[in-house]
Amino acid sequence: MDVKGAVVLVTGANRGIGAAFVEQLRNRGAAKIYAAARDVDAVDVDGVHRLQLDITSASQIEAAAAAAGDVQVLINNAGISTGTALVTGDEATIRREMDTNSYGPLRMIRAFAPVLGSNGGGAILNVISALSWFTLPTAGAYAASKAAAWALTDSARLELAPQGTQVVAVHMGMVDTDMVSGIEAPKVAPSDLASAALDAIETGADEVLGDDWAKFVKSGLTLDPKTRYEQILAALGA
Repeated sequence: MDVKGAVVLVTGANRGIGAAFVEQLRNRGAAKIYAAARDVDAVDVDGVHRLQLDITSASQIEAAAAAAGDVQVLINNAGISTGTALVTGDEATIRREMDTNSYGPLRMIRAFAPVLGSNGGGAILNVISALSWFTLPTAGAYAASKAAAWALTDSARLELAPQGTQVVAVHMGMVDTDMVSGIEAPKVAPSDLASAALDAIETGADEVLGDDWAKFVKSGLTLDPKTRYEQILAALGA
């Protein structure tokens, strides 16, 4: 579908990738942008509709779906990274990460699928990660939550195909945001990632590999785990 003239809702719109989506949507002529965030006061962009939304809150999601009944494109961008290991990490923190990165997008899709259907089908874009395809000891909770988000995206695509809803997965390595500001590594610009993701909506693609790291990790999925992780760890210099 054409982003120009569309009504779009972006979660986590107050900073980082979410803010880049808002800016790119403005540049492409979106008719209406719902900029959703837990802290709506941090959304400092003229001409958008600020929407209070914590994606771990069922009541706030229900209210958002009721308030934004004209949405044609849903961008599930909001997420967290706690650096928690799965085997030894705090279980409550693991659950919080799963709740935000997996159940949050699921709740949003369940709430907005009927809205999209009534508005002609539209599109859903899920910002996932290359860490949906591999993990590290300090990223177990995040990787598990993103792997679940990947499966969710595939499932939603199949389930919503009859109503004409396009469902796009966006995978990438590090993005130049506050989340990874202390890490020295190649990073993709948020604006470049947002632009590639919106291109996918306009061309009808199902998947975005947002940088070379995402392409590299996906290329090894057919390898046996030992060989695959040897390649990944070597590339990381570990």
